[in-house]
Formats: sequence, C-alpha cells, structure tokens
Amino acid sequence: MSRQMFDAPPELSIVVPALNEAAGIVGALAALAPLRRRGAEVIVVDGGSGDATAALAAPLADRVLAAPRGRARQMNAGAAVARGRILLFLHADTRLPEEADRLVCAALDGIGGGRAGERIWGRFDVRIEGRSRWLPLVAAAMNLRSRLTGIATGDQALFVVRSAFNAIGGYRDIPLMEDIALSAALRDLGRPACLTARAATSGRRWERHGVWRTVFFMWRLRLRFFLGADPRRLALEYGYVAHED
Repeated sequence: MSRQMFDAPPELSIVVPALNEAAGIVGALAALAPLRRRGAEVIVVDGGSGDATAALAAPLADRVLAAPRGRARQMNAGAAVARGRILLFLHADTRLPEEADRLVCAALDGIGGGRAGERIWGRFDVRIEGRSRWLPLVAAAMNLRSRLTGIATGDQALFVVRSAFNAIGGYRDIPLMEDIALSAALRDLGRPACLTARAATSGRRWERHGVWRTVFFMWRLRLRFFLGADPRRLALEYGYVAHED
C-alpha cells in the first residue's frame, strides 16, 4: 500500500510533461529536489518517449505516468492523479526560480475564501537562455504582453488552484496553443498573479530557426488561433509531427 495514502496532501503538485528528454530530465528534476524536500509533489508524464526518459525520471519524481503524446493530454493526465490543491505545469526545459513553491503559495494565499480580488492562477516572468543577444528582449516582450493581456505561455510555468482548473475542464485537447486556451479560460475567472521572479527556459526553439523569424511566426500562429483557425492545422505548420519542443 502506498505511503501517500497516509500522508497529508501536499500544497503544491508540479506536473512535468516529457517526450524524449533523456538528455535533460535528470537535471530538470534535480532542480526540483529542494521543493520536494519541502513537501511539493512532482509528477512526470511521459508521452511515449523512445529513449530512457521515464526510467531516468523514476528515482527523482513521486510518480511517473505514461499518457498519449501531446502536452495537453499529458498535463491533464498528471493533474488527474495530483494530490496538491495547487497545480503547477512545468516544461521539461524550464527551471523554476528559487523558492518557487513559497512564491506560488503566497500569491494564491487564502484560496477558497471567496474574498474579492483573490488570485486563483498565475505565472512567472520568463528568462530565455541562449547565445543570441536578442533573447532578453524577446523575454521582456513576453512578460510585458502577458501582463497587459492576462494570457500566459507554458514557458512561464502556469500555476492554478485545482478547483479552478477543474471548473474550466482542464486543458483543451488540442495539439498546440493549449497554454493560450487555458489562460483565456482562466482569465474569465480572474486576472493572473504575474510573479516577477523568473523561470529560465531554453532558447533552443528561437535559435533553431532564428530569433525574429520564430517570434513573428508564433505571433502569426497565435493570431490565427484567436481568429478560429484549426489548432491541428497550426500544429502541423509548427512542426508538431516532426518534433516536440
């Protein structure tokens, strides 16, 4: 019988979707070790990796699950078994700031009390790591845009009160823009807590195809998504079938 059955539920559950991340999953989960020691739960959801991602993750996570490929499906699967009252969704190539668990809990303090102005979800500012001198500017623009619009991306490590996540039905089952769709649904319930502490994410997506080319490409995809374009078609244009960032 699992020891978890007798433990008090954690305050925070961190869900990490992964696909073929053997090269970096150990480092990603090792960075979460201090949070686990303070009581956070870490759940890795593997989307059918062809490498040793799941085996490498097992000693460093509370649970490792298998789910159909696709971040939305993987994150919903992790949320379904998570025990925390707050869910945090973390890409495998993103690192949380120090004290992230305490910052999240403080930002959502008093959840469930129904007080006016309470925050039920949020995200971190982002720092993009890489060689290009333009990446800090891209990150600053992402952070500003998020504050102005109330929309966040997965790179910013979204976190949400479980009851609010359940109320909107979790992530939409779409292959791309699932983070945008989730943010838009949560924004209808309340503005996000925009934490200035920075999550560090890999700049590989921007540097692979050129920073500004990638920025404008993603802006175009997001605009078409908001105008009603089929997310499956957008995913094919993004290269979803060829790779998973």
